[in-house]
Amino acid sequence: MYRIIIVYDNYPHKPGLGTAWGFSAYVTSQDENILFDSGGSGSLLLSNLAALNIEPADIQNVVLSHEHDDHTGGLQSLLNAGSDPKLYVPPSFSSSFKQQFRNQTQMIEVEPGMVIADGIYSLGEMPGPPPEQALVIDTSEGLVIITGCAHPGIDNIVKEAKRQYQKEIYLVLGGFHLSSASDTRVNQIINIFDDAGVKNVAPCHCTGDRAIGLFRNAFGEDFIRVGVGAVIVIEG
Repeated sequence: MYRIIIVYDNYPHKPGLGTAWGFSAYVTSQDENILFDSGGSGSLLLSNLAALNIEPADIQNVVLSHEHDDHTGGLQSLLNAGSDPKLYVPPSFSSSFKQQFRNQTQMIEVEPGMVIADGIYSLGEMPGPPPEQALVIDTSEGLVIITGCAHPGIDNIVKEAKRQYQKEIYLVLGGFHLSSASDTRVNQIINIFDDAGVKNVAPCHCTGDRAIGLFRNAFGEDFIRVGVGAVIVIEG
């Protein structure tokens, strides 16, 4: 069984948790866990983790989608709070970032299909700008794709996941980077999702209210509303 908890986002969901621009999701699988992105504010990330009873010291893996502050800004505070994870980053991360954190924790530069935990993989770095990786969970329901900002194009990410794994896509979750996209472009992406067999969507962060509305209308009961504190459970 896989459990995904949104721990940082600019959309609210569960009362008592703070919101701010950025994204982070906590993914658990049996005895392993992953923090995907770290939000923008370390203090807010730690506050939300505490409210959700997630101990920084228990976080075994951190996967960063891309090198923007609203996805990496909480990392230093997390390490200062006692977390000692394996850190997975795209190879294109700056030398200054790598130097800062290589001395503090084990850093791994990802490749396509790299195993992060049992059944959980990096899609590998895709071209941006900026270059970005997504997380792929191979569940009995189908693939789950988690994106930070989808700068390479959320449609391209879905196509690449389909190409690599040749499986049905159960859920696409995270920032889709469509706040400035036209309705025509969003509807084009919705059609691509349909062609790829995407079952459920849970857009948030940088997707944009208008685009989220279009996805809600298109997917109906298969649209999942998420924000800080939202929990999604998927059978293994």
